[in-house]
Amino acid sequence: MQTSIFQKTFRLISLIILTILLLLPLFLGISLSLSSNQSIAQGNLWPKHLEFGNYVKVFTNTPMTKFLLHSFIVSGLVMIGQVILSIMAAYAFVFLNFKFKKVAFILFLSTMMLPFEAQIIPNFATMRDLNLLNTYAAIGLPFLASAFGTFMMKTSFEQIPTALRQLSDIEGLNHFQFATKVVIPYTRVSIITFALYSFLTNWNMYLWPLISTTNDKVRTVQIGLRQLRSQDTASNWGLIMAATIVSVIPTLLIIFLGQKYFKKGLTNGVIK
Repeated sequence: MQTSIFQKTFRLISLIILTILLLLPLFLGISLSLSSNQSIAQGNLWPKHLEFGNYVKVFTNTPMTKFLLHSFIVSGLVMIGQVILSIMAAYAFVFLNFKFKKVAFILFLSTMMLPFEAQIIPNFATMRDLNLLNTYAAIGLPFLASAFGTFMMKTSFEQIPTALRQLSDIEGLNHFQFATKVVIPYTRVSIITFALYSFLTNWNMYLWPLISTTNDKVRTVQIGLRQLRSQDTASNWGLIMAATIVSVIPTLLIIFLGQKYFKKGLTNGVIK
């Protein structure tokens, strides 16, 4: 009994410490975003007077609105593409019979072991030859196919009872009808979980959007934040931190609003 109480207490204290360590940078960023440059220059971590004007300047004195719009477009399009292609590929691997299916799936998964850095030059050369640089297509096309997403969907589809497949055959449902009326509704939690994960991953991309673009025509918010530090606003840390907090808000909203799906995904063994 004492051991159990000790374990619970230790676990609670550990969680509190980890929570503080994880949230401290966020709170510090919010604090600096509400501080004046003079207060930050004096080494104050907490604002003497709240400067909400920093958030107004983010949208009036910088092109952050444009960068945010670009990020939403790229992340949304790539998310939709990854979800659709992952569902189609996983459906084929689970419900269709063809030669060398297991070998094809292993080869497909092996692409996950290929580091992205090794793909940069071929992807850049392909986008350049197709004359797609400085477009949304250049940023998103290399990521439309997701081996992780296919594996995730395949794992979820394999949990569908065989009886449902047999009943659908009796009802005369074709593959498209079976996928839309049975498979997708049955695995909607896994699909939503992957969609949220995909959006967050693409929202936080930095290296490839930087390489595949040479101007601000379609550059995303992560590149925009970096540019703020190299422009006239480089010394305005309150403004930079306000822009950083604004760029983080969409990811925080997705995490808070979608946490129930992440929990269900973990419970179902979808995310390891």
